[in-house]
Amino acid sequence: MFKALLLNQEDKKTIATISQVDEAQLPEGNVKIDVKYSSLNFKDGLAITGKGKIIRNFPMVPGIDLAGVVSQSEDPRYKEGDEVVLTGWGVGENHWGGMAEKASLNGDWLVPMPAGLDAEKVMAIGTAGFTAMLCVQAIVDAGVKPEDGEVLVTGASGGVGSVSVTLLNQLGYKVAAVTGRAAENGELLTSLGASRIVERSELEEPAKPLERQVWAAAVDTVGSKLLSKVLAQMNYNGVVAACGLAGGFDLPTTVMPFILRNVRLQGVDSVMCPREKRIKAWEQLSELLPASYFEQASKTIALEEAIQAAEDITNGAVTGRVTIKI
Repeated sequence: MFKALLLNQEDKKTIATISQVDEAQLPEGNVKIDVKYSSLNFKDGLAITGKGKIIRNFPMVPGIDLAGVVSQSEDPRYKEGDEVVLTGWGVGENHWGGMAEKASLNGDWLVPMPAGLDAEKVMAIGTAGFTAMLCVQAIVDAGVKPEDGEVLVTGASGGVGSVSVTLLNQLGYKVAAVTGRAAENGELLTSLGASRIVERSELEEPAKPLERQVWAAAVDTVGSKLLSKVLAQMNYNGVVAACGLAGGFDLPTTVMPFILRNVRLQGVDSVMCPREKRIKAWEQLSELLPASYFEQASKTIALEEAIQAAEDITNGAVTGRVTIKI
């Protein structure tokens, strides 16, 4: 038996409990893990509270990422005792995820623990930080340099946004951080490296096809109307690394930013990422994130606190990363 945060459904309502689960219930996988840490993302919050249609198969263990130690392996790349990390791949949605003492997984989903990090720190980064690294790398690879101008980060108080602010600052970029709660989040975002705070309301007015050029690049975690506004304000040759759908699937824009200003929209997905690039991104995170990040932008809670924390995160009452000690 092992402890898990288990989701069930009763009368179409999601019920979350801390339960004892028989190991025979674990899903199929060629690598078994003793989980040490997971984390709480916004998507996990939607799943646990039932506020979003994240889970379709019950029972389910949420947690879209995890870090732990291999206890059994049929994959030649991993042996008992290896420390490993998993981010993305749909765990916690259609395959049992990280909020449990045990996990059974596909070895293709795993990467070795990056040098310089441990299970707690790597989950303080998690899928959100990994996605942030991919976004920042997309901007760097596109040739945008710090001297080209400000880089905008939307949803900056969230997991992807807060790590993006830190990484961009470490690379020398001047960062404008967007938040809907400047009074509460401004001090933290400034400490992470934001040079100025932008109220989200400034970007929520309907966008014209083209507006005044403001941003050399952007990391967008929101999408929809806000992304439309950002695209209209990009500099010539500007790059937007988009990874979020919090604002919805629609994008009410025109071709004008792309044709008249050569704006480039780079989609970033944490799952559709080659293994070599995935390992490299984790190595870069280990090198770039300062020790202060783990003190400022992340807090660790017990598994038993995750249900209430899920409610808080979906209500916008959580800033930065939440790491769960299993």
